[in-house]
Amino acid sequence: MVAARDAGRSLEGRRVVVTRPREQAGELARLLEQRGAEPILAPAIELVSAPEAPLHDAARRLADGDFEWAVFTSRAGVEAVAERLREAGLAPDEIRAKVAAVGEGTARALRSVGVEPDLVPSTFTTYALGQALPRGKGKVLLARADVALSELEAVLASKGWTPVRVDAYRTRPARALPARAAAVLRDGRADAVTFTSASTVEGFLSVAGEGPLTGNGRPLIVCIGPVTARAATEAGLTVDAVARPHTIEGLVAAVERVVRPRATRKEPR
Repeated sequence: MVAARDAGRSLEGRRVVVTRPREQAGELARLLEQRGAEPILAPAIELVSAPEAPLHDAARRLADGDFEWAVFTSRAGVEAVAERLREAGLAPDEIRAKVAAVGEGTARALRSVGVEPDLVPSTFTTYALGQALPRGKGKVLLARADVALSELEAVLASKGWTPVRVDAYRTRPARALPARAAAVLRDGRADAVTFTSASTVEGFLSVAGEGPLTGNGRPLIVCIGPVTARAATEAGLTVDAVARPHTIEGLVAAVERVVRPRATRKEPR
């Protein structure tokens, strides 16, 4: 019987490009390293602060009970609202609204600040989140990135809610790739590139162009979910795998499905 390869080193010797913002890349890089891969940090976007006044106001209204629901679609959104609450002398667990999270990563961020989400959909997408919320009346706070699509607001409005969107943070395309990432991509030494949002796709292409992701010997493209995959496809890229579930752990598993360890992969690199 042939021994199964070590699942703990399933990506031995492979280089995987991580396009998440630098401050959010740690977990993905760590999981890749545990599997023997070399994560190549190539932040495609930067997260910057949004104007403070609207978010301060929204945080106070959350504590005053002005919203029926607070909906969070990212860890960064959770952290931004929690910080505004603290600045107002309030604790996150003083939110007087039901709380929904798009997925387990966002739910963990809520729990880390003392808030247990009332709703986490079984499928971790914003569309599924909107579908999972019940019909009702009243205001729903959405603390999101400035570039987030409006699909969620439309679903909530169709259910009778009044969505109130506030920028929790803003995204900006990276100005350039780190030298190490640029060299690995230029020389065709990347085995896979991971994308975790439509904005990372757009940001990466703005600084690297399509060249490193096309042609013979291109790296495999792995996306965290269908919205990200659609953005990549619409940009002319070929998506090789989509995470299921749509989490960082699912993204790593998707990389494992399509990238073999260097010792066993047949094609030369």
